Order: sequence, then structure tokens, then C-alpha cells
Amino acid sequence: MLKIYLLLTFTMLIWGLNLPLVKYLLGFMDPVTMTAFRILLAGITVFAILTPLKLVRKPTKQEWLYILGGALLNVVLHHYFMSIGLSRTTATNTGLILGMGPVLTAIFTALILRNNPTRIQWLGAAIGFAGIGSVVFAGGGGVSGLALGDAFTFISILAQVLSFLVIAKAARTLDPRLLTAYMLVVGSFLLIIVSLFQEPGQIEGFATAPPRFWIAFAASGMIGSAVGHMLYNYSVGKVGPAKAAIFMNLNTLFGLSGSAIFLGEIITVRHLFGFLFIIIGVILGSGAAEELWKRKQKPEPNPKEPS
Repeated sequence: MLKIYLLLTFTMLIWGLNLPLVKYLLGFMDPVTMTAFRILLAGITVFAILTPLKLVRKPTKQEWLYILGGALLNVVLHHYFMSIGLSRTTATNTGLILGMGPVLTAIFTALILRNNPTRIQWLGAAIGFAGIGSVVFAGGGGVSGLALGDAFTFISILAQVLSFLVIAKAARTLDPRLLTAYMLVVGSFLLIIVSLFQEPGQIEGFATAPPRFWIAFAASGMIGSAVGHMLYNYSVGKVGPAKAAIFMNLNTLFGLSGSAIFLGEIITVRHLFGFLFIIIGVILGSGAAEELWKRKQKPEPNPKEPS
């Protein structure tokens, strides 16, 4: 289990450092078009990784339903509403709403999958949410009330949370890594169709993009999206959506750290307090603290007496 927790932490590092890259890419074209092709590259990359491992196969009819459901929720709705929401609300409000992800996952897991988190895990989710709040309020601005952009951002995180439940069910028969590949490719084509209607002519922007854009685009698509989603969905299949979602709080930590390093944004003392709460929330909410406590409580076996 510890390996999965380390894998999830590494995944959040990848996603967090991907944020500055995405901000850079959005300076060249509109969000839906850029996101659609970035996700297409991610899907192709996952298939390229899985093919030599002989993990690629044709899904069954039931598995195709999971793939379509996951693509609509995790790729199309999540990324579409996130990109639109970010353009219509403040960063503070967005951070608070995204911080609700672990709590929403725990609630829907309990309601739909009947996999109730423990009291300590609920406490960890609450502490992690408090850490998110401390971090985003450090930037000032406060919560001005739900606007249309806030509603779009909430729909985005809700769609992602629901997709984790689909992934957890699909993982019973379909390797989550292969599920990720199909979801990314199917979802990207749907987003491309949306972008043609919503952002006509934006595809031409790829022809005039500088070399630095293509380096960032490749890194974001092949590492940030492909490897990140593949590792996260694999972890969901192993530990369940509630435990895995707690680690999403680390997105804020690594995201702000990456922004400070690559974009020159300032990290304050309030940020550091928020980071501390986030880490405590992850340790408690993931069940790692309970697991370590149970191991310490187990009596050590007595050594065999010599005959």
C-alpha cells in the first residue's frame, strides 16, 4: 500500500508542475482547442507505452460503456467546464472549489459504492480542505459568492469525482491504464468537435507556434496528462476513489511551488501553514496513519526457543 501512496504523491507532483505549463500554452490559443489536442497526444502516448507491454486489447461491450462514461465525465465535462470556469471566476474561488474534490469523492463513494470512509479519513479530508482554504486565501480576494464561473468550476470537479467511481467499477475487468488510453482518445475527439464549433479557426494557431510552445506542449501532453492520468487511474483501481482523491490536495502544494519556481509567484508564510494542513490531511485521509498505527499495535512474534 505504501508504494501506491508514493505513486499517488508522485502523480500529484506531475500534475502540480503541469499547471505552469498549461498557463504558458494558453497564451497561444483558446483553451478548448489547446486542451483537445493536448489530451489526444496524451491518449496516443499511453497507447504507445502499453503496446510493448502487451496490455492493449479490444474492450467488451460493457467495458465500452465504462470508457464512454469515463471519457464524457473525466475528459470532456471536466476539462471543458474547467477551462471555461477559469476564465470567468477568481483563482481564490477556483482553488476553494477544487479543494472540495476529496470531500465530494468520499461522499459519493459512501453513497454509491457503499465504501464508507472512517472517521479519521473524514477528519483528514476536512483538514486538507482547511489547508486548501488557507492557501488560496493567502492570495487575497476572498469568496465573493457563486458566480457563473464558480458554477462551471464546481461542475468540472463534480464530473471528475463521478468519473473516479466509473474508473473504480471498470477496474474490476479492465486494466485502469488501458481504460485511461481509451478515455483520453475518445474524449479528445469529442472535445475537438466542440472546439470546431466554439473556437473556429483556432487550429491554425499551431502552425505559427514557436519551438518553446511545442516543447511545453509535448511535456504537458505526454507527461502531465498521459503519465499522470495513467498512474492516477491505476491507483484508483488499487486503493479506491476515496483514498486516492485525498492526494488531490497535494495538487495545490505542488502547483503553487511550480508557479513560484517557473512563473515567479510569491509563497507566503500563510501558504506554508496551508501546506502543513494539506500534508496532515493526506496522511490522515489516505488511511496511511491508521495503517501505521495498526502495524505498531501488532505484537511481535516470539522467537522460537532452541530445542
